[in-house]
Amino acid sequence: MKKLLTGNEAVAEGIIESGTEVVCGYPGTPSTEVIQTLLPKAKELGIHIEWSVNEKVASEIATAASWAGKRAIVTMKMSGLNVASDSLCSIIYSGCRGGLVIYVVDDPGVSAGMVEQDSRYYAKLGVAPMLDISSQQESLDFVKLAFEVSEKIKGPVFLRSTASISHVASDVKIGKRVELKREAHFERDISKYTKPKASWCMNQHQDSLTRLNEASKIVDSRVNQVHLEGKYGVIVSGAAWENFQEAVNRYNLKLSWLKIGIVNPLPDEKIKEFLKDIDKLLVLEELEPFIEAEVMRISFLSGKKIDILGKFDGTLSMMGSYSFKEIKKSLEALLKVKLESEQNSEIIKRAEELEVKRPTSFCIGCPHRGTYYAINKAIKKLKYKKKDIIVTGDIGCTILGMNKPFETCWTEVAMGASIGLAQGFKWAGIEKPVLATIGDSTFFHAGIPPLINAVYQNVSLTIIILDNGWTAMTGFQENPGTIPLKDTNPMRIDIVEVCKGCGAKDISVIDPYHLKESIDVIAEAIEHPGVSVVVSRRECALQSRRRKVNLPKLKVNPDKCTGCRVCLSSLACPAMIFHPKDKKGLMEITSSCNGCGLCKDVCPEEAIEVIKDAV
Repeated sequence: MKKLLTGNEAVAEGIIESGTEVVCGYPGTPSTEVIQTLLPKAKELGIHIEWSVNEKVASEIATAASWAGKRAIVTMKMSGLNVASDSLCSIIYSGCRGGLVIYVVDDPGVSAGMVEQDSRYYAKLGVAPMLDISSQQESLDFVKLAFEVSEKIKGPVFLRSTASISHVASDVKIGKRVELKREAHFERDISKYTKPKASWCMNQHQDSLTRLNEASKIVDSRVNQVHLEGKYGVIVSGAAWENFQEAVNRYNLKLSWLKIGIVNPLPDEKIKEFLKDIDKLLVLEELEPFIEAEVMRISFLSGKKIDILGKFDGTLSMMGSYSFKEIKKSLEALLKVKLESEQNSEIIKRAEELEVKRPTSFCIGCPHRGTYYAINKAIKKLKYKKKDIIVTGDIGCTILGMNKPFETCWTEVAMGASIGLAQGFKWAGIEKPVLATIGDSTFFHAGIPPLINAVYQNVSLTIIILDNGWTAMTGFQENPGTIPLKDTNPMRIDIVEVCKGCGAKDISVIDPYHLKESIDVIAEAIEHPGVSVVVSRRECALQSRRRKVNLPKLKVNPDKCTGCRVCLSSLACPAMIFHPKDKKGLMEITSSCNGCGLCKDVCPEEAIEVIKDAV
């Protein structure tokens, strides 16, 4: 049977069919949908599925389950692999008992933010096999293969995908679930599971290298495909495969090609054999020249002189994802021919004309809008200019405070980095106040250690935690501070209590819908010597609406409105529309308004009023 599935949904299906018993991860687009797909089925499947507090913790949980004999998988985006690597690099040396799969999704083209990191290098660094997914069908099949390989070699296996596969759907042939009812058991073996002796570490390293070689032998013929047809050749891996195949079929190209499905270790002998009859080669892989560099090494050592096109010669870019157009262009460079145009230029031109430019702003009623407005007003209240006050930003919805009309945040580096960076600015000698802004989920993920450090070092800075109760930007996943809902974990970790436990003394809680109070509290916190913490607490407006939480509705009184647009220019709320009429024009609050009331507070004419008896 076939189903229309995205790559991530196909991975979720592969997890089910593999008999996996423990699934952990942290929300991170473009990998989020795997666990998101599985969570509603957790009870039915009888497996443990969780959003862990961060990727490192998730990796450790999955590892221990594997060491106890269970099949386990951990999911993350490329940036999350940085967090997990501290443990994973050690875990790989120790190997595993039950299958252990590390699913990571890279983001060529940066469709989901952060960096264009190439996770293939982590497999090389960690001495672990890595399968490279090139289609939605492989997203399912490679999960099952990864578990099979992991249990045969007794070691973890990386499974890498990219956004253009994980978020795109196609027909996928599905199978049946394997029922694995294994009793949990873990034997004490300190020479395998600890690292206090150099000899033990070196033995574990050797074991990892042996497992790598074994993995290559198991999967070689199953994931690496060869087609020989002429002296022009293409080596292709990952998401480029589908567009390459489309080009070959559309233009009836006579080419030799080698599709690589395991990128660590690379199939050196297969590459060497493939190059024997090739005079000119194109290497198609997104991001870094990972395969291309190795092909050059193999070609040089084998004494084969070959013209290689790819990233080093500038045929292809090291940035972005490879569209059909870009692959077509690279094939033209290889073959030195002009392939027929595949699109009508007039249609493309018209589509560009119709493209709607949308500003990146907060959702209607987002409490973060009030927080950043209050920060800016507090800075002004203290007689500072906004350009003089450094406000570090962090990952998630909170970073939207960098955009107009707020233009508050100056930096974005990694989860929790806002608090560490703020300390560095103070130790560098910045005398004026420094503020750090961070979301609630990000605070739980990586904000607690830098807060402890700030308290311990007695750094004079203000930390503003934007607590909307959800991991919102990646799709409203729960976090330890989420409001307990039906069928969810009833435990809620209070950020205020966590901050107290970290040693912070000056802690305030504000409601960002109450602007005057929020401005005053933030101003006081900025003037506090040492560490001050402000928890800006109000549930995400979209989640609040889903829970039927109603607030008073608002309207514009046309007799009072002067058309000054202060409300719109200050808040950029999508629920507000300006109608240019006569001389002054008129503001309108649409029915999409959730009633946060911020516009009412900022209106200088008091023209925005509550609709009586309306919720």
